[in-house]
Amino acid sequence: MIFTRAVSATNFLVASSALGFQVFVLYPWHKELDTGFADLKKEHLKVLDVLRTGLSEQQRKNLLDNWNDLETQRSRSFQVLAEHASSPSKATLLVRDRVPLSQADSRVSVDTTQKNVDASLYGRYALAGSFCCAFTHAVLTPVDVVKTRIQLEPTRYSSNLYRSARHIASSEGLGAFSTGLGPTIAGYGLQGAFKFGGYEFFKARAVDYLGCEKATSNRNAVYLASAATAEFLGDIALCPLESVRIRLVSQPTYADGFMEAVMKLGREEGLAGLYSGLGPILLKQIPYTMATFLVYEKSVQAAYAHIDKESVSAAGATGINLAAGLVAGVAAAVVSQPADTILSRINKDKGPAGEKVTRRLVRIAAGLGWRGAFTGMQARLIMVGGMTAVQFGIYGDVKKLFGAVDGVELK
Repeated sequence: MIFTRAVSATNFLVASSALGFQVFVLYPWHKELDTGFADLKKEHLKVLDVLRTGLSEQQRKNLLDNWNDLETQRSRSFQVLAEHASSPSKATLLVRDRVPLSQADSRVSVDTTQKNVDASLYGRYALAGSFCCAFTHAVLTPVDVVKTRIQLEPTRYSSNLYRSARHIASSEGLGAFSTGLGPTIAGYGLQGAFKFGGYEFFKARAVDYLGCEKATSNRNAVYLASAATAEFLGDIALCPLESVRIRLVSQPTYADGFMEAVMKLGREEGLAGLYSGLGPILLKQIPYTMATFLVYEKSVQAAYAHIDKESVSAAGATGINLAAGLVAGVAAAVVSQPADTILSRINKDKGPAGEKVTRRLVRIAAGLGWRGAFTGMQARLIMVGGMTAVQFGIYGDVKKLFGAVDGVELK
């Protein structure tokens, strides 16, 4: 039953994506090309009107013959350029520049190579993001363990981060602070690849679709939409591994290791168990990522409004990224805290037999209340604020290390 539903959902997603691509990408592309050719023809007619009185009969005849030759070649050039150029604007420019087809073919070939370069560029962004997220989450695993325990058992653990950490160390030993390290690295490595690589990709696609001027004037919407789309894909990859991590933290004796926990959870509860926390993850991570990227971008822009970017040293740029990341992390932690608490609760134990995920979410949220939803806020502010600061602080240097330096900037 679960497999059948998963296949149906996948088919629906693929069909919807294909329809959306046709409606929102292909149709506007061809419409833009048609508009470009119409504008080109109008410009030529204007030139002809201006020159008509100053040309001899023979010159006018030669000019009209050349125009007719261009018209006969237009349909062929349109097809070649529309099929192979990287964007409608690129195809229109090639035609507007009246590039001969022999030269256009070579330029289209170069443009096709550029597509491969773009794929490689976003792959490098994904690698940089994967490293940054896996590294920062791994380093903060001990804080995450304490935060999760406070959320799951507030009567047993103090809301004070230090006292709760001492309690865990005295009762379970220092090894307890590394619980869930494996799924943390794997899950947030995948999520970081989609998050940073996808954000850069979707931001660039938004600029291609809207145009640079319109995208710049609506840059907040571009930031938010790009972040939300990228994070949605990242959460699909993250969810099963986050479910395993929380189960290991909440039940230290659940399994002996990462892979054993994955196999056990999948065997006992199936796909539904691995993805039981998808709703809370989406409710937590999407607002978190949207707030993170928006506040980060605005903070960096505010900083460079008072500082000449060209004169800033590498250390200074890293410092600005750290500060902007810290502000973004604090804002994102507050926005996503209630969903994070619900996520910890829903993955603590297997739900009652027959209870649907939606009903379970409502029951947990109602039981928590507003005050309960913000349990563990102190630990999470430290964790998320510090983690986001470090992520963005090193992301600028790591992406340079990977050669990802040609991203889109909206100023």
